[in-house]
Amino acid sequence: MRIAVLGATGYTGMVLMRLLAHHPRVSSIIPVSRSKTGALVGEVDRGFGEAHSSRLSLTGGRYVALEEAEALSPEVVFSCLPHLASAKACASFVGRALVIDLSADFRLKDPQLFKATYGENHPAPHLLPRAVYGLAEWNHDEIARADLVANPGCYPTATLLPLLPLVKEGLVRETVTVNALSGISGAGRKLADTYLFTERTENMTPYLPGRSHRHLPEMEQELGAVSSRVRLLFTPHLVPLKQGMLVTTVCTLTREVSDEELRACYQAHYGSRPWVRIIHPSLPETRWVRGTNRCDISWKREGDHLLLFSAIDNLVKGASGQAVQNMNIRLGFPETEGLPDGGEI
Repeated sequence: MRIAVLGATGYTGMVLMRLLAHHPRVSSIIPVSRSKTGALVGEVDRGFGEAHSSRLSLTGGRYVALEEAEALSPEVVFSCLPHLASAKACASFVGRALVIDLSADFRLKDPQLFKATYGENHPAPHLLPRAVYGLAEWNHDEIARADLVANPGCYPTATLLPLLPLVKEGLVRETVTVNALSGISGAGRKLADTYLFTERTENMTPYLPGRSHRHLPEMEQELGAVSSRVRLLFTPHLVPLKQGMLVTTVCTLTREVSDEELRACYQAHYGSRPWVRIIHPSLPETRWVRGTNRCDISWKREGDHLLLFSAIDNLVKGASGQAVQNMNIRLGFPETEGLPDGGEI
C-alpha cells in the first residue's frame, strides 16, 4: 500500500512517518515537503531509521514536491499541512485516494462557522459534505465508509472522549468548565519567541481563556450532535513538557450518580474500544500515555459536581496515531495495527 505524507517534516508528519514505517500493511511511504524537496529523509530526520529506508524507494529516499506525489498515485494521503493550506492540497486527492486531514480545515461542517473561527473563507467548501469527523471511538461506522476524514485536534480528543458519554446520557448540566494542559509540541514546529526553551522551561501560562480558543466550535459541534444544551468554558495552558496533554473537566450533574453507574456508562461506550482505558479510582498521568495511542480516563464525584480527568499524547492519540487508527478503520484493519501501546518510560 502506497501512502503519501504531506508536510512530512513537521512534528505530526515526523511521528506519522515513524508509525507508518512500523505498519505491516504499508509498503511505500511518499514523504512530501515543500521546504525540503530533494533532501534525503535520513539527513533531515535522522531518527527515522535506516531499517525503514526500503519503504522510501519510490522517491529514492528523498522528500518530493506535491506534484510528484500526485503522479505516484498514493492509495492513502495524510495531510499534516497547516490550516488553510491543507484543504487546497487535499482537494486534488479526494476521490482518487483515502484522504485523512490532520489540520482543522474539514472539521467544521458549516463554512460560515469556519470563516468566523479562522478568519477566512473555506478553501474547498464543496468538500465539506464529504468530510467525516474522525473521532474514532464515536464515528466508527461513518469513518468506515469515508473517503475524506477530518482528524480531530488534540484538545477536542482529550476533552470529548470523557465528556461525550455523560452528555449523551443526559447526566451533565449546561455549562461545563474545561482546563487543559498541553506540551509545547502542540503548537507545531515553528520558530517563535513564545516557544523558546528559556521562555517555556519552568513556566506555565493560560492562553485564549473562556470561549476564545478556535477549537471550541469544533468541540461544541460534536457535543451538539448528542445534546444541544452543553456550553463550554475552555481554558488551555502551555506547560513545560515536550509532549503530553492532561485535561480536567468540571461539570454539574443533573442527578445523583454513583461510581458504579459512571463506570457502567463508560464501559457501555468504550468497553470494546482498544484505545480508551478507564483507570478509576487512579488518576491519569501524562507519562503513562506518552508514546501511545491511548486515552486514560478517570473521575471524582464531589456532591452534585463531577470532575473528569483525561490524558493523551498530543502527537499520537491527539494527532498522528488517531490518523492511523482512522486509516485502519476505513480499510478494515484491526484498530491497533501499527500503533504503539507500551509507551515510554
